[in-house]
Amino acid sequence: MKANVLIVEDVREMAELISLYLHKEGMETTVCETAEQAEEVLKRIKYDLIVLDLNLPEKDGFEFLQQIRRKEDIPVLIVSARDSDEDVIMGLGIGADDYVTKPFSPKVLAAKVRAHLRRYFEFLPEKANIVTFGPYTLNLDACLLKKGNQRIRLSTREFDVLAFLVSNPERAFSPEAIYREVWKNEYGDVTAVAVYIQRLRRKIEENAGNPRYLETVHGFGYRFNPEGRNQEENKGSS
Repeated sequence: MKANVLIVEDVREMAELISLYLHKEGMETTVCETAEQAEEVLKRIKYDLIVLDLNLPEKDGFEFLQQIRRKEDIPVLIVSARDSDEDVIMGLGIGADDYVTKPFSPKVLAAKVRAHLRRYFEFLPEKANIVTFGPYTLNLDACLLKKGNQRIRLSTREFDVLAFLVSNPERAFSPEAIYREVWKNEYGDVTAVAVYIQRLRRKIEENAGNPRYLETVHGFGYRFNPEGRNQEENKGSS
């Protein structure tokens, strides 16, 4: 199952064990040892599920979970040595989707993660119209681009150009073809396409002069690369 999972666990051996079993399921994982680290990562990257320990240094897992629930509705699985009824009730009460006590079976935990992800993906609103690339999420229905939890403001035309290319990944289009599809006009000033490509690059590329996502196909036009080509390979493509 393809998914991006954030593991918030300060015991490295435990985090590595969870990662190992989730990797066997085909999932990508990121490990943070503190709630503060996890908060910074969540600003840049969108995750499909969080595995959360409670006994974290400084800010504990309960406080972190409360903050997450103000912004995110993704599944959160608490994995903790705290096994009192009060802790379990509190964790579920403030928004956890499941509560697993240590010690646990890694296979069972992986199965729980898989089950929660399956339900989450099944009921995810507008899932067919949401595209992710790198740290970005493009909601085609809501006309919304986000980097992590931060909204990237786009003009209507900027969104239309980006949406067209993103909806046709790895396909190269001439400026004339982009103008015809986005502007809905056979004739006009096709140099506008290059202007909007540059505007978009300034907003989504780390280096607008050496783009990773909105590539130039020399002598032809432009192409969207969802994987974000290595900038060393892509030099000179602007």
